[in-house]
Amino acid sequence: MYLRSTFPSGTAEEALATAIDAIGRPEFVPATLDYLRLVAPFHGCLALLFESDKRPVHVYDNIRAERRAVVIDRYLDGAYLLDPFREYFLNSRGDAVARLREVAPDRFRNSTYYQSYYSHIRLRDEIGIFVGLANGKTLFFSIAPVDERREFTQGDARGLRRVLPVLAALCRRHFDRYEPGDSGANSVNVEEVLTQGAGSCLSPREGQIAALILKGHSTEAIARLIGISGGTVKLHRKNIYRKLGISSQGELFNLLLSEIARA
Repeated sequence: MYLRSTFPSGTAEEALATAIDAIGRPEFVPATLDYLRLVAPFHGCLALLFESDKRPVHVYDNIRAERRAVVIDRYLDGAYLLDPFREYFLNSRGDAVARLREVAPDRFRNSTYYQSYYSHIRLRDEIGIFVGLANGKTLFFSIAPVDERREFTQGDARGLRRVLPVLAALCRRHFDRYEPGDSGANSVNVEEVLTQGAGSCLSPREGQIAALILKGHSTEAIARLIGISGGTVKLHRKNIYRKLGISSQGELFNLLLSEIARA
């Protein structure tokens, strides 16, 4: 899926010097990623700008051209609304390094979103790196392991957290001078989308629960999050499916994407 990266052969200090020298130039992101690869080996990277009320803005990727429609376009067209890393960004601020298992809901790997997006792009594991910029935006790096069958280790995450202050200083200095593209278009709210069009028959509470289901939360987790019983969650889910005339989470996911396309 990713273009093969040539791992830097020099020292971390040499890679860092190259990244510093690239500040303010187009080669800054690739040079900075080479520095990070000496800390935690990876090939794939997608870099985005996050704002709380905006759609993500593309900054950089090394994804093969034939995979861009599936990996990037589908994400930016609406799949980002169910991304656990974006959810983490919305609920937390500041510089951070997070593994997928640390931010994903308890039933994330069973969710239609995971099965239709993550599995389809053959992404088994992911680390998200967040850097807050002076303009109030957050730079987000999504990196994937060298081997798509491998998961990142705790040591990989520790190493990235150790150099996070250096990375943040580099990125803030660079993006103070250079900001790619325009600000993203206004984002949409999952709960609101699910209660529009075909979902206008749903109540706000049902829209909330439908969104949590799609994000990969179990019945028990939804009950804890919104303060109701598991039995009530199951009743709401049954009513959601009945009102929409569907019988699976996959159909609910397709309805969400259809409504986003109309938004």
